[in-house]
Amino acid sequence: MAILKVARLGHPVLRLKAEPVPATDVKSKALQGFIDDLLETMYEYDGAGLAAPQVHVSQRICVYVVGGEERRAAGKTGDEVVLVNPVVTALSDELVEDWEGCLSLPDLRGKVPRVTAVKVEALGRDGKPLSFVAKDFHARVVLHETDHLDGVVYVDRMRDLASLSFIEEFSRYAEVES
Repeated sequence: MAILKVARLGHPVLRLKAEPVPATDVKSKALQGFIDDLLETMYEYDGAGLAAPQVHVSQRICVYVVGGEERRAAGKTGDEVVLVNPVVTALSDELVEDWEGCLSLPDLRGKVPRVTAVKVEALGRDGKPLSFVAKDFHARVVLHETDHLDGVVYVDRMRDLASLSFIEEFSRYAEVES
């Protein structure tokens, strides 16, 4: 396994619509190794998720950890999810604004509106179809990572850039504003 270089905002790969992965390639040794590298890179940089374009690979693959933040705080890992060629459908019109960060925009956070429930259909790591409903924070992570597959970063979704903050300043002042 390898830790991959993360593309930062401004690199053109982050603005491309990623290419679908042929279903016949999902179980290949090369793709399985790449998925391992994505997961290792996500963990190395303490991310909740990571999409292939973020490591300079324009393919429709993303990984994330369900319950990652809470479980990492307790010294445990979460349940790893691999989505290949995901299709996400909103199940709600309700938007909730909450803080997001991104490995491709290091040291920044901003408030992003997202729907609270989505249906996800994709191929899993084993090449078999997946279909599930994600709600609340889980839906936010899925939407954030699948946005990367369409060349969208969270700042594109922010209603107001006034909340865009460096993590250090956010940590210092966020409690004061709550």
